[in-house]
Amino acid sequence: MDTVIQTRKGSPFAKFYAALFSGLLVATAGLFIGQSIPRGLFLPLAIVEIIMITMMVFARKQKAIGYPLMYVFMLISGATLYPAISYYVSMLGADVVFRAFAITTISFGAMAIFTTVTKRDFSFLGGFLFVSVIALIGLQILNMFIPANGTAQLILSGFGILVFVGYTLYDFSRITRYGFTDSEIPFIVIAIYLDFVNLFLYILQFLGVSNRD
Repeated sequence: MDTVIQTRKGSPFAKFYAALFSGLLVATAGLFIGQSIPRGLFLPLAIVEIIMITMMVFARKQKAIGYPLMYVFMLISGATLYPAISYYVSMLGADVVFRAFAITTISFGAMAIFTTVTKRDFSFLGGFLFVSVIALIGLQILNMFIPANGTAQLILSGFGILVFVGYTLYDFSRITRYGFTDSEIPFIVIAIYLDFVNLFLYILQFLGVSNRD
């Protein structure tokens, strides 16, 4: 019995969920730290996030580097989330933001459980999702210079929700069906975290556009 329990506690999935939970705690701390960061530093920090994600791709097999990078990334990411969360709280109210967070958490958890239990293979979505993310980034940049009308923004945010619902299914499908090593856990944690955060932000954007219209 002790051997079985020890094996379960030391399994890759147990380590993954422990790393994810601790990473979310660090991101939450970063969110509070973000209140004290000067506005002019948020863009440089966002660029640092992109650089760190690139570094994680190359260091994903190196456990000694992966974990420190993961926690630093989570801290910075939490801090850079503060302006967006603050904006939506002021526009929609804290209760709507908490409701969006609850919707994201429940739907995200349901998709994770569904994929883990059924072991359905969603790897076929990979190419479509990658192209969709590139398209989303391009459309968001275009929207900064040529603001879209309410209907177009609603469609864009709805499309973003669908893309990151797809990425959630895709990422959990891959780790459930194909497994992973201990050294890959930090990179996987960041991928899952980004699925959750982007899904949350697009749900907030959808509610914000709906509320404005």
